Amino acid sequence: MNREKLRRHKRNMTELASVLLAIGKLQEELEWVKEEHIVSGKVKKSGKDFPYIEEHMTVKVPDPKRTEPIRARLRKKEQRKAELEKEIQEIEAFIAGLPEGMDKQIFEMVYLDGLSQQKAGEILGYTQGRVSQIIRNYLKD
Repeated sequence: MNREKLRRHKRNMTELASVLLAIGKLQEELEWVKEEHIVSGKVKKSGKDFPYIEEHMTVKVPDPKRTEPIRARLRKKEQRKAELEKEIQEIEAFIAGLPEGMDKQIFEMVYLDGLSQQKAGEILGYTQGRVSQIIRNYLKD
């Protein structure tokens, strides 16, 4: 685990909440567009009896000019959500894999609970410098 990934953890959690909210709004907007903006379209089908003759029929479909931009934005948000969730899981797995004890508590407080190194040190009876040393011992740059 590197220091930069751990630093991004809190920001990633905030961004994930924002992305989830945006996905919800885009899904609502897409549903509204599907209901309100209907156009006629033609499709081909086979006849019911042999020989199967190609037939054309008219169907009602959501307007692709309005739905496709929303779907494209939704795909981008879903992709970003997957990236954020993967990185968050990596960090949480790293911290969960630490041996039980003060070091693990420090990582949980600083990176999962969002406390400052100073505040985590005060709770555990260490100085901020000692907390920083403990974190540094586990990280590779």
